[in-house]
Amino acid sequence: MSSLTLPEQLRSPASSLRAANYPGLDDWRGKTIGQHPQWAQHPDFARSIEELNTVPPLVFAGEVDRLRARLAEVANGEAFFLQGGDCAETFEGATADKISGRVRTLLQMAVVLTYGASMPVVKMGRMAGQFSKPRSSNEETRDGVTLPSFRGEMVNGFDFTPESREHDPNRMLRGYHTSASTLNLIRAFTQGGFADLRRVHQWNMGFAANPAYSRYETMAREIDHAVKFMAACGADFDALRTTEFFAGHEALLLDYERALTRIDSRTDLPYGTSAHFLWIGERTRELDGAHVDLLSRLRNPIGVKLGPGTTGEDALRLIDALDPEREPGRLTFITRMGAKNIREKLPPVIKAVQEAGARPVWVTDPMHGNTVSLPSGYKTRNFDDVVDEVRGFFEVHRELGSFPGGIHVEMTGDDVAECLGGSDPVAESSFAERYETLCDPRLNHMQSLEIAFLVAEYLSNQN
Repeated sequence: MSSLTLPEQLRSPASSLRAANYPGLDDWRGKTIGQHPQWAQHPDFARSIEELNTVPPLVFAGEVDRLRARLAEVANGEAFFLQGGDCAETFEGATADKISGRVRTLLQMAVVLTYGASMPVVKMGRMAGQFSKPRSSNEETRDGVTLPSFRGEMVNGFDFTPESREHDPNRMLRGYHTSASTLNLIRAFTQGGFADLRRVHQWNMGFAANPAYSRYETMAREIDHAVKFMAACGADFDALRTTEFFAGHEALLLDYERALTRIDSRTDLPYGTSAHFLWIGERTRELDGAHVDLLSRLRNPIGVKLGPGTTGEDALRLIDALDPEREPGRLTFITRMGAKNIREKLPPVIKAVQEAGARPVWVTDPMHGNTVSLPSGYKTRNFDDVVDEVRGFFEVHRELGSFPGGIHVEMTGDDVAECLGGSDPVAESSFAERYETLCDPRLNHMQSLEIAFLVAEYLSNQN
């Protein structure tokens, strides 16, 4: 992942001092800040921010530029974008086994999508920074006791106690160090042979051998023949033993993102160094709000979640605010309309953007618009709804002649039971033992791979 020389990397932290006086980087502080933690009066707030201002960057400007170039290929219909990971990461979940499981699943998905699309796949983990979550309510009440809502482990704890639910800025420091160790492992996995195409493909052959997924066996066999053909032709498998892998998260905590903003020594421009890719959520994308203001000033590729209430005018105003130069790869629209809305709500948004001559990357998030609560109290998603939104996404883009550029899913590499259904179906009766998420339900390992095979079928039909 790292492409900069050591001297350039060492200069990056020193340049953070110049970020303090860079024009406009603190204008967001005078704007409406949605979903903002209440920790400014905490005795450790100033010290935490001061330390984050001086720590080394988690990612480097050269890597960010490379991702923007890759996403420009997606915008031009020359690559496909895959992003996946936890709804909300946990500090305890940052183990080698958990991280390798998520990376492995994404690599498996990418191999299938590469074959189906007949084009490169840009791989990104919803990892190494996804420690905060927006909430619909600031408070939660249980048995007559009201406490602040859980906002992710970078803000407060999950346990329902006053001490745990306090907004604690020290958690940003733990989030930074946990993200650093996660990125170190990701770099090791993707550059050290774990990502070898032949190894990843054999994992997928094991998936297709399960009778529940027999419908995908033909595609798996075709990929197998392609891999064997490359080997017979003397393909350079050394070049296929490593892969690019980027990291992204929702830029919800502006105190954290601003503290990790650095001025690139090559260009004297500001970069968010907490991740390669940052996105703005549906709840915080106000045009005159703080999140749009700060991210508009960073050189990172930026995503914006668009829900079913989005109009074409909303999309155009976001383009003007975040991508005024219409730079390919700069802006990604991540649509989260819901299976019932996608075919009706998405077309007018795409048409408005097309008529304006803009070309953002279009990505589907089939998870967030399909969340339901069960009488038992569990939040879940039905696999069929997730699939239907993906199908609708492809149908709309095919009808309008635009490119369906990617998929963004909440998933894990573990055998959890959180989303109902699938070819090897998960039942609600399994939730008691295998429901592990602290926030929204995720696809498990097998459901994630099934989604990849289904999307690969859609992509192959477009070729």
